[in-house]
Formats: sequence, C-alpha cells, structure tokens
Amino acid sequence: MLNLFAGRGRRLGAAVAASAALALAISGCSGGGGKKSTGNAADSSITIFNGATGTIVEQWNPFIPNFLQPTEGLIYEPLYWYNFASNAEPQPVLATAYSWDATGKVLTITTREGVKWSDGQPFTAKDVAYTFDLIKRTPEINAGALKIVSSEAKDDKTAVLTFEKPSFTDEASIVGNTPIVPEHVWSTISDPKTSINPNPVGTGPYKLKQFSAQSYVMEKNPNYWQAGKPQIQNIRYIALATADAASAALTAGQVDWMSSFLPGLDQLIKNQKNLTYVNTPALTASIFTCADTSYGCKGPQTDPAVRQAIYWAINRDQLNKLAGGGFAETASPTLLLPERDKDWIADPANLTTPGGPDVAKANQILDAAGWVKGSDGIRAKGGEKLSLTIQTVTGWSDFISLNDAMAQQLKEVGIELKPTQLAWQEWNTNEVQGKFQLSLDSIGLGASTNPYFTYLKYSSTTTAKVGTAAGLSGNYARYKNATVDAAVAVAAGTNDEALQKQQYTIIQQEIVKDLPYIPIYINSMLTEFSTANATGWPTNDNKYALPATWKNWDNGVVLTNLVPAK
Repeated sequence: MLNLFAGRGRRLGAAVAASAALALAISGCSGGGGKKSTGNAADSSITIFNGATGTIVEQWNPFIPNFLQPTEGLIYEPLYWYNFASNAEPQPVLATAYSWDATGKVLTITTREGVKWSDGQPFTAKDVAYTFDLIKRTPEINAGALKIVSSEAKDDKTAVLTFEKPSFTDEASIVGNTPIVPEHVWSTISDPKTSINPNPVGTGPYKLKQFSAQSYVMEKNPNYWQAGKPQIQNIRYIALATADAASAALTAGQVDWMSSFLPGLDQLIKNQKNLTYVNTPALTASIFTCADTSYGCKGPQTDPAVRQAIYWAINRDQLNKLAGGGFAETASPTLLLPERDKDWIADPANLTTPGGPDVAKANQILDAAGWVKGSDGIRAKGGEKLSLTIQTVTGWSDFISLNDAMAQQLKEVGIELKPTQLAWQEWNTNEVQGKFQLSLDSIGLGASTNPYFTYLKYSSTTTAKVGTAAGLSGNYARYKNATVDAAVAVAAGTNDEALQKQQYTIIQQEIVKDLPYIPIYINSMLTEFSTANATGWPTNDNKYALPATWKNWDNGVVLTNLVPAK
C-alpha cells in the first residue's frame, strides 16, 4: 500500500478526492524541489506531493467535492480560519468581526477592507452576501446543509445572514469553511454545481499559472492583501505512485513538502541535514459498529456488552507498535482528543483509553451478558456464535495490520474476528448504507474543535435505516439514544459553552457505556519538510497550522509563512 495517510478522517476520502489526480514523473520536474534556492523570492519555488496519483482532472470549483487541493487555501479563502493544531481562537481572514443576535438566527459580518481579487477587482461584503445567496439557491453546493433564509449586504463592509433556526453551532461551517467567491465572476457561471471554473479568481495568496494533464503550478498573487506575502513565487504539485517513490523523492531533494507515513522515518532522514518532520495526530482510528437493531443492524455487535468487551480486550500499545509505527497517540472513549480537548471531557476516568488489555474485565462482561465459550474457544449465545466480520480497504496496510493483530487479541476472550478487504468504493458504500458488522475507519475533523461536530455522529438525526445513506455528518453506526439526541439538540441551540459542556457530559456518559464507535488510538499524521528551498515550516514547538499537505485552508497559511532559503 502507498500508506500516505495513516489514519484518514473518513480515511481522508474527501481530501484524496480534493487532491484530484496528477501524473508527473519526478525526473521530469523543473524548478521546485531539487533546485537549490537562491534566496531570491523572485525565482523561488517549492515542490509539493499531496498524495495525488493518476492523471489530472481539472476542477477549481470550490463547491464540488473533487476540486483540486489548492482551491481552498491558495485560491479561495474563508471569512475566518480555524487552527486544528491548537485550541486557539479562530483567526480573521476576509472578515474582521461577526456577531449573532440573541436568537442565533441573524449573523452580522464585518468584512476586511483593502482586499482585492486576483484579477484586481475590489472585494466587498457584496461578494460575501452573493456567496451565501448562491449556496441558498443551489442546494447541491450547500455542503453544510445551512438553512439560509436571506443573505444581503447592508453596505460594502457589512453582510447580514438570516437563518431559519438557531444556528450557533453552524458558526464554524459558515465563517470557517465556506469559500468566498467573486460575484462579478460567478454571476456569469451558468451552472455552479457543474462548472469546473477553469479560470479561478480568488483572494488567496496564489493563482493558477500553468495547468496540463501532467502537472500544475501556482504562482504568487500580486494583489494579495497580506503585505509582503507570500514570498515563495511558484508552487509545483507532482504525483508519486508508491511509498518507495515517496521516500526516494524526499531523500533525493525532489520534494519539499509531503504528508506520508514512511516506515522507519527517523532512520530514513537521519543523515539528511535538510529534512525534518512533525507529527500532528488528530484522527481517531476506530472500529465502527452497526449498532442498533431498530435500524436493521444484525449481528453480535448490536449487543453493547460485546462492544465493551472489544474495547477492553484490545492491546493498544501492541497495536501502535505493529501498525502505527510507534507514532500513534492515546485516544479517548469520548472520541475527543485528550490533549487538545481535555477541558471538554467531564470525567477524568474517560480522558484516555487503556494502553494494555484487561482480559479479565472483558471476560467478566461477556460472562455476565450470557456469552458462553464453546469447545472451540469461541463464545455463543442463543445459538448465535460471537463471530464478527470487519471490513477495511484493500491496500491500507496499517489498517490491515490492525485487523490481523486484533483478531489474535480478541480470540483470547472468545471473540472471532474475521477481517475482509474490499475496494474503497464498496467499503465506503457499505459504511454509508450500514451494510457491515464492523468497519475500520477514523473519526475525522469537524468544522471546528467544538465537540458538537463529533457528537453529531451519535445523533439519530444524521443516520438512516440499513440500506439507506446516512446523513452528511455521518452516524454510520446507526446508533440511537434518546438521551443523546436530546443533548445534541440542546447544544445546537446555544452558544453558551457552559450549557454545551453540560450536554456533552450527558453524551459522554452514554457513549462511553454504549461504544457504537470503539476507539483504538489517534493515528499518526506525519508531515515531512525540506529546508533546502524554503524555511518557516511548522515545528513541534510551533504548530501554527495543521501542516498536512492535504489540509484545506491550512495549506495557504503554511505557504504564506514560508521564506526562501538563504
């Protein structure tokens, strides 16, 4: 497997699609990686490998799922930016202030002055109002399912958005995850849900310079509103086919920035003076269970006792060594991140998952639930054998290793785990439609660090019966709990963090008991950098952005902070 994304939120499916496909042999690169920088910004360039393979399919429409990865962050910008590498407040980008009315239905936005589009036209609040009106009029591009009533510009600096219902918890989707587009360009696009937007005009630090079926290059936007930025003139994107090719390109100085799980990374870069890396784990590798029989789920995993036994029986320390390369971090049964989100985790006992197994506890849980070991060592109850199938994707070597190791670990407590490998499309369809018993996946990043976006995955409002696609927020476990539903609804209707925390405490008590998603560990998110052509990369001591090359919005932040190497 080209194990580039060890632990992808939805296994980074959206990110892979957004990366689109490239085909450029490393040996054919000119400029960028492999060319020593002169320290002169005018001719500076770097090369990025963001995990893309194949041939390029042109797509610069920021509202279409398979847009090319630089679309959001390099070309288009949001109103605010959320740094998932920390718990810092959102940073102003195209807006400088916003406020809700008391009902949470009216959002007033103050836009930044002095911003120009890359074609030189002025940016105003009218562009913001137009963007949200376009989303309102075109349901197919309303990825956040925003309930917009109206969107208007009061003047060149003030946009007012009105929503059908209290929308406090949609704040991050609205201000942090909506690309703002120019009215003077998009008003001429006949079908915004299908256009490839071949000549993109944005406010971001870069604009499209060169595009072909072999590669693409972004160049500095001379009209960029941040004075003196960016300093790197050209950004070239390339494709690689294998993990070996990625390792070779990195050590040969032909790539400046990549986010790849490379076995033996420390040894690989040991004698490479220009190479470094950071690890920013943020995605919780988990066993998704089809949990509720009322939605059509079938199998032993519908018994909470079985899910609890799995939770206690697996040896996470061993799994990290075998499949995580030692780079994974400890998860939480609340599905939040223990370090970043500890203030949201109510019970200290639920801060982290156990490292080693508690076989005695797992056996006790199964015994009490009536699961009895047979002569073959596998338990059964009411004529049903405690045998479970777990699906993952063919080629995902780290997850395949996890399944193989867990099969041995769970056998000790009388659970038979039968791993199966499927093509990505079949695996994904099964998960979305609930056609699985267990599925190995990761809990991904929400629109912000507020737990609301994680806990939507436990709400029955975002799920459906087996055979029908679950909602956008993805309660793929088909979990149903009236107490959780009520708490999610209350949290959605307030911006009072104290009240939200009360509701999340209720949710955590329920989900830790029921475990429809069984956390394994927070998978590694390794990103490698070369300082040969540029400096100013994020470091372990200064994670000013989530450095993964595929991370929308953050990619623009990183590139605007780079300076040519001397």
